[in-house]
Amino acid sequence: MPTLIRLAAPMAAGIVAIMFFNIVDTFWVGRLGPEALAAMGFTFPVTFILKSVTIGLGIGITATISRVLGSGDGDRVRSLTTDSLLLGLLVVVAISVSGLAGMNPLFRLLGAPPELLGLIRSYMVPWFAGIGLLVVPMMGNSAIRATGDTRTPAVIMILAGCINAVFDPFLIFGLGPFPAMGLRGAAVASVCSWVVALAASTWILGWRLKMLRPTLPHPRQVLESWKPVLAIGVPAAGTNLLAPLTIGYVTRLVAEHGPKAVAGFGVATRIQSMALIGLMAMGAAMTPFVGQNFGAGSWDRIREAAREGARFSLAWGAASLLVLATLATVLMGIFTDDATVIATGALFLRIVPFSHWAAGVGLLAGSVFNALGKPLNAAGLVILRLLVFAVPLAWLGSRLFGVPGIFGALALANILGAGVAWFWVQRFLRRVARTIHEAS
Repeated sequence: MPTLIRLAAPMAAGIVAIMFFNIVDTFWVGRLGPEALAAMGFTFPVTFILKSVTIGLGIGITATISRVLGSGDGDRVRSLTTDSLLLGLLVVVAISVSGLAGMNPLFRLLGAPPELLGLIRSYMVPWFAGIGLLVVPMMGNSAIRATGDTRTPAVIMILAGCINAVFDPFLIFGLGPFPAMGLRGAAVASVCSWVVALAASTWILGWRLKMLRPTLPHPRQVLESWKPVLAIGVPAAGTNLLAPLTIGYVTRLVAEHGPKAVAGFGVATRIQSMALIGLMAMGAAMTPFVGQNFGAGSWDRIREAAREGARFSLAWGAASLLVLATLATVLMGIFTDDATVIATGALFLRIVPFSHWAAGVGLLAGSVFNALGKPLNAAGLVILRLLVFAVPLAWLGSRLFGVPGIFGALALANILGAGVAWFWVQRFLRRVARTIHEAS
């Protein structure tokens, strides 16, 4: 547990910085009115999609490089790191171009009313144009974390988050020499901060850690590097995509109750993301921990890590429920003074956090499977939780109970998914332990 905490604590700081982008943007955009908040609420599933692809590929990078580091092959590490960054750049360019070309149909599909499409475009055009500046350092940070250094990626993202926070009010409201850009200014501020993250992560990888290859690779060598990363990264990215797609579907269900309901839902999910930081950090810490112990053949430490991670999830989930349920109205009031927006968000914060402990167990199980080279198992857990449980339950809850039914369905889906995840990962680890015992 001390090792997991040492890995997870800096990761938590880095995740705070990433979430800080959304919180700060939401705070200042809330001063523009409920229409701007609603427009940002519709952008969340789409921005989450691209970040989820990046996180999925990053899981593949961390799991693959950590195992190679455990075996001591430095040249292979440099090849994997360099070629993985190239892969991430190609993927993000394809997605960004597609997003810019199909923006209006995409947001109409999410249920955005025509009067909000202009506001949505003002945010998404600079966001899509600059997202590559974030994706490359995010994947670079995954490579850094594979070495067991979780502090440096956190510092990079904290620095970027602070720059975003400083630029937001100047660009949104036109303070000093800056023009007033409104919602577009929030996106431009983010792009400015991503430039700093790109420069910092590239310098760390190339000059301090010497993890980048200085020579041009042969295409065959690049493909060889991509294979193990994609073997884990593609299922991880695919399953990560299910989360924003599910959020998009839920957003459409909530949109049936009006734009202000979407605004409340959007603000509440951003507040919830801060409450999940500890669980996400512990899940992320599991990947390099399990990966390096897998490379070294230390199965007892892997089993103990899973048990300790589950205990941590229960404790963190209880604490986050207490805080969010008690302060729901106060927290929503920080971002808006609209009564309908506050009521919807507070309802979310009093229902969904009952399942935060379950979300942590699900993240833990998925990280263990990915690190052990079993990405399809991790994918199966996500598919079960989102497609089998969350989507049909949300639809049923919406039809029977309206917005409260949607939020209750999300909580129930997390709990059901956690039960399956814990049973599956424990069964897998026991089977491996039995096999090792019989072989010895």
